[in-house]
Amino acid sequence: MARSKLNALVRSLTLAASVGTPCLAAAADLLLPPPPPPPPPPIEVGGGWYLRGDVGASIYTRPRYSDAYDYTGYAESNRAFGNAIGGGGFAGVGVGYQFTPFLRGDITGEYRYSTGLRGSEYYKGPDFDNGLGSYGVNKSSGSFDSAVVLANAYFDLGTWYGITPFIGGGVGYAFNHVSSYSTNQQFTSPTYAYDYTNAGCGCIPYAPVYDPNGNAVYNTNSGSKFYKDKTSGSLAWALHAGLAYNVTDALKIELAYRYLNLGKAETGPGFVPCCTGSLQAIKIKDIEAHDVKIGLRYYLGGFVAAPLPPLMPEPIPGPLVRKY
Repeated sequence: MARSKLNALVRSLTLAASVGTPCLAAAADLLLPPPPPPPPPPIEVGGGWYLRGDVGASIYTRPRYSDAYDYTGYAESNRAFGNAIGGGGFAGVGVGYQFTPFLRGDITGEYRYSTGLRGSEYYKGPDFDNGLGSYGVNKSSGSFDSAVVLANAYFDLGTWYGITPFIGGGVGYAFNHVSSYSTNQQFTSPTYAYDYTNAGCGCIPYAPVYDPNGNAVYNTNSGSKFYKDKTSGSLAWALHAGLAYNVTDALKIELAYRYLNLGKAETGPGFVPCCTGSLQAIKIKDIEAHDVKIGLRYYLGGFVAAPLPPLMPEPIPGPLVRKY
């Protein structure tokens, strides 16, 4: 009988322990402070914005000059031109945005340093008496520089081993400046005089002059003209192709080729020091450049950690106790 009561007591205590232990554990958990919340995700700053800088060298193609020289009434078959713009350099800056992994655009401004501007025109005039002819040359010189603003779009063609080939195009405006421009004209023609050797016919002919050896004597006239400096605006457009290398995630270096069409330029009105009045300006057309440039792109975008919450929550103030 006593043994039965002892067994019943043991079973009761065991049941009470099995029921009470989870409750005690839950109560203990309630006494512990809650775990800290997970850190907030990082915040992106700057997006896809980037800054860029470029330097490069240019080779210009042969431009066309307007027919503003003297003696321009000769046929094109009797004329030849030797116009040229010397090589030069340029530097520029810009700001852009990376819209997608494959598409970006920027706005750039650059200054193209002053370079020599040269022109020449050779011509042969119509034949005169006895099959003699005239000929001449017009030579010009000056300086050319320009400031260019372009809006560009680029397509990145994928990245392999950190190298990204790209192509693109741009359109904008060029402020072309021509300075210190002058021309020198020389015109050579046969010398004519009255021929008194055949005056017996009752008339005195006006005929070419020959030296004792029978060679025609030529006469050369020359003169110089000067033109005022002028800056003129023109539509500009460009084509790009190149390679970009990822130095870091934020810094890219570019090696690129660019075809740049600068449109046209012109001088101010011309003048001759000895005379009054003004002369027609000279226009320079089809100004084209082939550029090789090195550029840097620095992306402003990045991630920074958000501020962490306080380690312990601020204590809740207790009830207000009033004493009477």
